[in-house]
Amino acid sequence: MKEGRIFLYVSPNVIIPIMFLVLVLASLAVHYSILSNTTWFADFWQGAAVTAEAAAAPAV
Repeated sequence: MKEGRIFLYVSPNVIIPIMFLVLVLASLAVHYSILSNTTWFADFWQGAAVTAEAAAAPAV
């Protein structure tokens, strides 16, 4: 198991919290970029409903 060799050089008490912190920060960065770059999310938080014309699919 090649992946386990890292623990010969770095203690699991150090690397596991660092890996968890990196995971959390990456997740927060992705969520922030998605929520800040959408046009509908602010309306969703304000309780704006989708209009009937936009919600209904055109019958073709």
